[in-house]
Amino acid sequence: MDKISELLREAKPLYLKRKRRRNQMKIAFTAVVAAFMFLVVMPQNISLRDGGQWLDYEQYISAGSSIEDMGLPVDEYGLLMVS
Repeated sequence: MDKISELLREAKPLYLKRKRRRNQMKIAFTAVVAAFMFLVVMPQNISLRDGGQWLDYEQYISAGSSIEDMGLPVDEYGLLMVS
């Protein structure tokens, strides 16, 4: 029984060190994935081609809604309004 206790006392710091290291790796991996996702999702200056002409995204949105042009009810964002 004493030898088992000695082995446990000897292994405990190594086990805790490995556990701490594994948690640090998980945190680092999560931070890298979060940073990558932020860069992918972050809004960028998008240009759209409309009839041979390049438009900024803001100009494209302010040009009006094609749904509204069809005579359907839209909200203030130009999205189809469902009642």
